[in-house]
Amino acid sequence: MARVRTAALALGLLALPSLAQQRARVEEKPMKIRLTAGAKVLTATLLDNATARDFAALLPLTLTLTDHAATEKVSDLPRRLSTTGAPSGTAASAGDISYYAPWGNLALFHKDFRHSPGLIRLGKLDSGVEALRAPGPLEVKVERSE
Repeated sequence: MARVRTAALALGLLALPSLAQQRARVEEKPMKIRLTAGAKVLTATLLDNATARDFAALLPLTLTLTDHAATEKVSDLPRRLSTTGAPSGTAASAGDISYYAPWGNLALFHKDFRHSPGLIRLGKLDSGVEALRAPGPLEVKVERSE
């Protein structure tokens, strides 16, 4: 009889949803941010990962974005971000907001780019990627959008 109860208990526990499944059921509100460059206001949505959450903890920030490789605008950050659980790298698409861990900088892509080791996607611009294509430095204020 004890074996039957033990087996039933084990089967009952196996039938419970996993923690990941439970979390997936909870609707999480995506974190929205606003990038203001002069009169232009861009919005973006951050992913729910450790690096993006660490970036959000730095906000608000005023950054000077400079051109890099005719593909992205980059800026140093006040400190390095957490890379806990991050993939070893990723490819970038136009509009991606990323963190390049080897240099510790923020990268906003205005063109697609090949897979890069150490590149971690933080989020994506909702629209307005063309504003990043203007040559030269671009001062932006990055803040949470309510």
